[in-house]
Amino acid sequence: MNLFGKKKPAHIYDPEKEKPVIRASICTGEQAAGFKDLQTGVFHEVMLIRDDKDLREFMKAYGLTEVGKEY
Repeated sequence: MNLFGKKKPAHIYDPEKEKPVIRASICTGEQAAGFKDLQTGVFHEVMLIRDDKDLREFMKAYGLTEVGKEY
């Protein structure tokens, strides 16, 4: 019995409808990873990015090779 199984992504990513984005605050430097809807421009936050490890985890979870950054 495995109590701590592998986490499943919290959001299903559709590359035809969304693009991966890191949203960063100019004032505080806080960064959030998520997906931006291509038609509406609505941002869906998936996780907080505190360091490079978090960014790598986000990219690995969704099979991404690059992520854009918005301020």
